[in-house]
Amino acid sequence: MDFYTIVRTEHLNQYGYLFGGNMLKWVDEYAYIAALREFPSCRFVTRAMDAASFTQSVNNGALLAFRVKRIRKGNSSVTYKVDVHARNLQEQDWHDVFDIAVTLVAIDRDGQKQTLPEPVPIDD
Repeated sequence: MDFYTIVRTEHLNQYGYLFGGNMLKWVDEYAYIAALREFPSCRFVTRAMDAASFTQSVNNGALLAFRVKRIRKGNSSVTYKVDVHARNLQEQDWHDVFDIAVTLVAIDRDGQKQTLPEPVPIDD
């Protein structure tokens, strides 16, 4: 699944580049949306994120592409790999800026783990 956003002024750090916390927020949100699309009857909470590593800074106005792919389905958890690419304004080329794995756990209304059903096929 692919998601997109544009880096705006309110997303920048004190040096004028994308603040890492915003990247982590988007990564978590898009992994969550992917899980909801594949397992629409489930409730999820984020269990873990792998070590975050930025490979390149991101400028104001850049278009970000988030490619989200399921890499593991357990009994009650699902893990997505999120690869992030950026393209600066008026440029053609995309460059890799970030990747991470996000694990979400399915829970019931009482907050207890629940078994995941089979995923629903997604047409993208």
